[in-house]
Amino acid sequence: SIATAAVQHLLEAEHPPKHLVIMVQREVAQRMVAQPPEMSILSAAVQFYSKPKIQFRIGSGAFIPRPNVESAVIRLDLHPELPLPASQHQRFFRLMKSGFAQKRKRVDNSIAASLNLNKADVRSVIEQAGIDPARRAETLDIQEWVRLVESSGELFDD
Repeated sequence: SIATAAVQHLLEAEHPPKHLVIMVQREVAQRMVAQPPEMSILSAAVQFYSKPKIQFRIGSGAFIPRPNVESAVIRLDLHPELPLPASQHQRFFRLMKSGFAQKRKRVDNSIAASLNLNKADVRSVIEQAGIDPARRAETLDIQEWVRLVESSGELFDD
């Protein structure tokens, strides 16, 4: 959606704001603040850069014409320091997206298939990060994805 593209642009800016307060569809706001076991690419990306919090909801009756969806105002407090150095951001997002590439699959199988890697190598790296390879991507929090990147060496690079 245009809202998520705009948020992504602001979060990735060279000089990002300290806070963002935006109105989005309620469903999008809920996905941004989701926690395990309901994480998504959107929630992981937003939470990598910020701490999101829904401030309040706005019913469809507040708008003319009345939309078919409700809205929510969400505040994103950007982290003063990101969990990984800039040199590892591409690896983080590549790895995280590959984990979510095949929903309902084990994270080791999804990453191995998506990145065309040996399953045993992927499983080993996941275990080194202290994560059960049988888990699904939506059950991993940001710190677990960060640990996975940190323990991966160059395995997940292009």
